Amino acid sequence: MNPQANLITTTSLLLGTTITISSNHWMMAWVGLEINTLAILPLISKSHHPRAIEASTKYFLVQAAASTLLLFSSMTNAWFTGQWDITQLTHPTSCALLTAAISMKLGLVPFHFWFPEVLQGSSLMTSLLLATIMKFPPTTLLFLTSSSLNPTLLSGMAIASTALGGWMGLNQTQVRKILAFSSISHLGWMAIILIYNPKLTLLTFYLYSTMTAAIFLTLNTTNTLKLSSMMTAWTKIPPLTTTLMLALLSLAGLPPLTGFLPKWLIIQELTKQELTTIATIITLLSLLGLFFYLRLAYCATITLPPNSTNHMKQWQITKPVSTLTTTLATLSIMLLPLSPMILTTL
Repeated sequence: MNPQANLITTTSLLLGTTITISSNHWMMAWVGLEINTLAILPLISKSHHPRAIEASTKYFLVQAAASTLLLFSSMTNAWFTGQWDITQLTHPTSCALLTAAISMKLGLVPFHFWFPEVLQGSSLMTSLLLATIMKFPPTTLLFLTSSSLNPTLLSGMAIASTALGGWMGLNQTQVRKILAFSSISHLGWMAIILIYNPKLTLLTFYLYSTMTAAIFLTLNTTNTLKLSSMMTAWTKIPPLTTTLMLALLSLAGLPPLTGFLPKWLIIQELTKQELTTIATIITLLSLLGLFFYLRLAYCATITLPPNSTNHMKQWQITKPVSTLTTTLATLSIMLLPLSPMILTTL
């Protein structure tokens, strides 16, 4: 992609995201989402591979359907209440339609089918954008309308997302698909707490984005796309791959790593709301995800002994690691001691 097209695409992504998260009117939010969708399509299809073209087509069709449903939801609400304000979504039909539209945009079950396929057809850096930045505007809309949403519908979708994200990730060998199902599972954790503590949903999203960005950037540095190549990747940059193992365990939610913080706070909040059964179910379902995170960590670090080879090819490469990758990897592992300060923002 030439520099001019790259600049236009990046600027459009930032513009679309900014318009959506800063708007009060449903039409402006819809415009921002459409700009975002059109801006990411060239990035998905830039490799001109048939799989990439298929991924961009699937993404466009699903996002167009979700945007249409969102616009229909806001128009229905305006028809019955006369309000176009995002925070004034009060009509029950509009609330149900909006929940379906945002779930389709995010990839919550049962609208998850497109997300793993699109990630598998994209490059690692485009997959990073799809898994983090592209989910920010829909999450913001959910945050703004959280008081109007149906708790039963949202809880059902959240538990189904956590279950399916963990279950479907078990038999995958492609790293991008594993991270896609990991994203679906984490969206379940975000959706389950949205009604009761919306700020905690945003905190969970920020921490999830940090950990996922660190993992994708590390995989991009070592050029790892599947489990079989991950088994030999750590001979290239051993310190970075060791950090990747810790980042994967953090994404699984193991203490004392950063990923434990949002799960701990969500379980605590659900218990305060006397939803102990739901908290127990979603905690047990996260064990499914823990299995494939452990498998990824095992493949990344413990499968090859550090023996030097007999041929003349250099064993360890001297590929530079970017400062951004190092910073995000550190944050994705070591933020738990800052939890008292983070709790003051909730």
